Amino acid sequence: MRRHFPRRTIAAHSPSSATTDVKKTIRATPINIPLREPFPGIRLKPAPEPIRRNIVRYLLLTLALPAILSAQDPLEIIRRATDLDRRNTEISRSYTFLQRQEQRDLDSSGKLKKTESTTFDVTLLEGSPYRRLVARNDQPLSSKDQRKEEEKLQKSIADRRKETPEERERRVADWERKQQKQREPLKELPEAFTFKLAGEEALNGGEAFVIEGVPKPGYRPKGASTSFFPKVKLRLWIEKKDYQWVKIDIESLDTISFGGFLIRLAKGSHVTIETARINNEVWLPKRAAIQGSVRLALVKVMRGEIVFTFSDYKKFQTDSRILTQ
Repeated sequence: MRRHFPRRTIAAHSPSSATTDVKKTIRATPINIPLREPFPGIRLKPAPEPIRRNIVRYLLLTLALPAILSAQDPLEIIRRATDLDRRNTEISRSYTFLQRQEQRDLDSSGKLKKTESTTFDVTLLEGSPYRRLVARNDQPLSSKDQRKEEEKLQKSIADRRKETPEERERRVADWERKQQKQREPLKELPEAFTFKLAGEEALNGGEAFVIEGVPKPGYRPKGASTSFFPKVKLRLWIEKKDYQWVKIDIESLDTISFGGFLIRLAKGSHVTIETARINNEVWLPKRAAIQGSVRLALVKVMRGEIVFTFSDYKKFQTDSRILTQ
């Protein structure tokens, strides 16, 4: 005997509604999994407060370590100082100063034989510097020499004011090229030397990194301004706070030449450059010295020291002009 079952109706569900129902079911059915003790029968006590503090310090130090190591890397320090030096070059154009050059000759026994000095007033004249002699051996010029210097100044003022705009532009551009050429050696420092951080030192009222550099084997200078790099070693002082050059000492490992052989230094000679912060805005030269056996213009040989000092820095407005008497 055939049995009859009631016919069931199955409601159609769209895929989206089915998915929604499943999602609701999942959210509505919490799953509780009991946590097992990592070490059954052993209760772990929280670490004491001093230990937790040390762990936090260690983690913070670990996170900061890459930045600390980068700051202590001598090559990175030099790159930062080189980049900041560009700003100093730009600002220095608006400063006038006194430049004193002193030559100290020594005899064969190392005793001072003769000292001569000249002092120049360096100012901006119609867009580029002009040097006027103002003293010899720290004494004012004689009336005759003062008249000569005044005549030179008046002639230079007249010549520069008669220039066409194109001539003035060429003169100023030539001066700017010379300034850029003086900076060229700084750009090649990372390629030319192997550097190491030798320590830190108090200098000029601040703390400075002390970095030593020796020539890299196989380095080839890119131009005349760096041709002496393979024959010298360096000692650099860079201010820790502002990453500015404070002092540079160059020691010759062999005979080297500057300025197209106009100056030749014997092995063991030193060139030292020092800077100072001016008006709390720029670092400018304070002192430069050449010490050792020096041949000038391939003729005169001197054993002693040539010292340049820079002082009396004053901000100069670009539209200012020299007032003559």
